[in-house]
Amino acid sequence: MPRHKRGWAIEETTQHHKRRTPLTVALIEPAILILLQEKALHGYALKDALFRLGIYPIHPSVVYRTLKQMELLEWVVFTWDTDAGQGPPRKIFSLTEMGEKALEVWKNELEKSRNSIEQLLSLAG
Repeated sequence: MPRHKRGWAIEETTQHHKRRTPLTVALIEPAILILLQEKALHGYALKDALFRLGIYPIHPSVVYRTLKQMELLEWVVFTWDTDAGQGPPRKIFSLTEMGEKALEVWKNELEKSRNSIEQLLSLAG
């Protein structure tokens, strides 16, 4: 995923709120794992849930690419939702046992990151 050039944080632009930061990108994978631990979801529902968590802007293709990578790693599996009232069939993703293990690793990493972030913020005043 391409990163924005250094200095993105001080650009004076009305588009600033539409730019995702490297920190936002880093949170996509653990957030998807956590959301799928709670409930099996399709890609657009995951995108909406990420938005509600404050992880945006995220293009749907980023969510689907991440899900595909997780599928290759055997962290998630999907079933087809063929409910006729929903339009075309959709892939409903759920967490596997391997995905649960990956989530445990991510939880530890998030905890370490939280501690670092808290220390940085206390230093920044």
